[in-house]
Amino acid sequence: MPTETLEFQVEARQLLQLMIHSVYSNKDVFLRELVSNASDALDKLRLEKLRDDSLDADVSDLHIEIDIDKDARTLTVRDNGIGMSYDEVGQLIGSIANSGTATFLRELREAKDAAGAEGLIGQFGVGFYSGFMVADEVTLVTRRAGESQGTRWTSRGEGTYTLEPVDDAPQGTSVTLHLKPADPENQLHDYTSPWKIREIVKRYSDFITWPIRMVPEGTGDGDTAPEPETLNSMKALWARSRDEVSDDEYHELYKHIGHDWRDPLETIRLQAEGTFEFQALLFLPAHAPHDLFTRDFRRGVQLYVKRVFIMDDCEALLPSYLRFVKGVVDAADLSLNVSREILQQDRHIEMMRRRLTKKVLSTVKDMMTKDRERYATFWREFGTVLKEGLVTDPENRDAVLALASFASTHDDTEPTTLKSYVERMKDGQDDIYYLTGESRQSIENSPHMEAFRDRGIEVLLLTDPVDEVWADAVGEYDGKKLRSVAKGQIDLDAQDDDTSDGEREKQHEDYAGLLGWMKEQLDEDIKEVRLSSRLTVSPACVVSDANDLTPALENMYRAMGQEVPRAKRILELNPDHQLVKGLNQAYKERQDRTELTETAELLHGLAVLAEGGQPKDPARFVKLMADRLERAL
Repeated sequence: MPTETLEFQVEARQLLQLMIHSVYSNKDVFLRELVSNASDALDKLRLEKLRDDSLDADVSDLHIEIDIDKDARTLTVRDNGIGMSYDEVGQLIGSIANSGTATFLRELREAKDAAGAEGLIGQFGVGFYSGFMVADEVTLVTRRAGESQGTRWTSRGEGTYTLEPVDDAPQGTSVTLHLKPADPENQLHDYTSPWKIREIVKRYSDFITWPIRMVPEGTGDGDTAPEPETLNSMKALWARSRDEVSDDEYHELYKHIGHDWRDPLETIRLQAEGTFEFQALLFLPAHAPHDLFTRDFRRGVQLYVKRVFIMDDCEALLPSYLRFVKGVVDAADLSLNVSREILQQDRHIEMMRRRLTKKVLSTVKDMMTKDRERYATFWREFGTVLKEGLVTDPENRDAVLALASFASTHDDTEPTTLKSYVERMKDGQDDIYYLTGESRQSIENSPHMEAFRDRGIEVLLLTDPVDEVWADAVGEYDGKKLRSVAKGQIDLDAQDDDTSDGEREKQHEDYAGLLGWMKEQLDEDIKEVRLSSRLTVSPACVVSDANDLTPALENMYRAMGQEVPRAKRILELNPDHQLVKGLNQAYKERQDRTELTETAELLHGLAVLAEGGQPKDPARFVKLMADRLERAL
């Protein structure tokens, strides 16, 4: 059969140029693509041999080989796999010339942005052509297992390619790249350097099942064949049974991918079978990284497809609140773009994400019930970020809430779960009470806590910024409403048999005039003045209305660039405090209204300071306080 010179169609030529110059953002991936193709060929030969034992094929030493010729500037990737027949080369390697490229290019031109173009490119599995990114000419020699004649395909990636039969081709396929001239200013992309080949194979193909061997130049002497160097470890721990892998091997892999010198807290394995198969090996670190809450934090889950590395930090595989999880996910097949760099969002990705998320949460749940010490370590390090899931992941909200622990007035040292809180609730108590603040100490010293402390009602002490958000988002647990002790009307007197309705009504009548007058004097800052059932020691406190944002939440939104109106607060007075009693008596006796107004301002300022805020006019507040102290002396 004579040599055939075939011409690319105009559309195919345009598509090939697009592949060479536009699709891949990292030229190193050409070797990953060729090695991946070689690995597939070896897999196919092994399967074909199992199906047909009479197949005339050598399967005694299946491997991939990389040869470098620095002088000739060639790089060859060779396998002894299934190979291709003459017709298959024309159909498979030449498929770029007959894959509906005219339609494809028309759609490409109509794509409005680069992302749309990449989505279209993802329909074409033409990774073989990535070799033209680094080569002026590509030569492929192949012979299908069981056949006697081979085929040579050659092209410069321009207008034509040639096909010719060869008689001496070994079983399998070899791809020789005639590399472009060296760039003296960019030695990082010298693909005739053994160290560069080692680096690429280690990064992208370390876990390929088959050995990847390289024979560096300048080794061996005389007739002695140089000893090949195996570049990949072939240790895909997630693909081996549990009995075959030691804890030390798991820990070594974690330290490598997690960039951590400590052992992980927990190792998680998952093998999904069925219509869509994937394997996962995940790790829970023992310590939170210092940059966990920074914008540039890099996630630690790597994506592989058939043991071929695709990407670091695959954000699609786990939700943001599990960004601390490290590990590897290896899928049997995925919808990838041609460069394997951008995942197309499809149901397989979403399915993997849901399975992985539930597996991580169930592992923490097991830890919580079986090993409280390790769970305590996990929650101390990652509880804050896990609680983000209460806001961002409604589907798994109940699971996250069941894992959560909170500081509480019930115990100074051990946190509590909501389940335990509910079990301890007093008779007649319908709500789960909580208070947010910067620290446990500041919360415990808050005036809002006084009546709850006196009545022995447990309060959750929430000190993480995310607590301001999730408590409102969740709303309730086990039919019990979550209520901030610093928001809305809380009538603890209704639970107190010692205080009759008549006494409360008489008390409100006695203070009605003062409350109305103070509302007029402080109208710019407060929406209401009322008597409090929260206070037993302090004279006053400020609270937010039930449906208003707290000051801390207002500040959080403003820090994120969102403008929110400042809500007026409610001033509550302790009718049993001597200062409030004296103020009420002075009001009734119509004493100097200027002095009474100043006293009302001071009372309001003290209440704002007590909750960690700042008076609207600090200088005026300090002056009023100094004048009062001077007169008292």
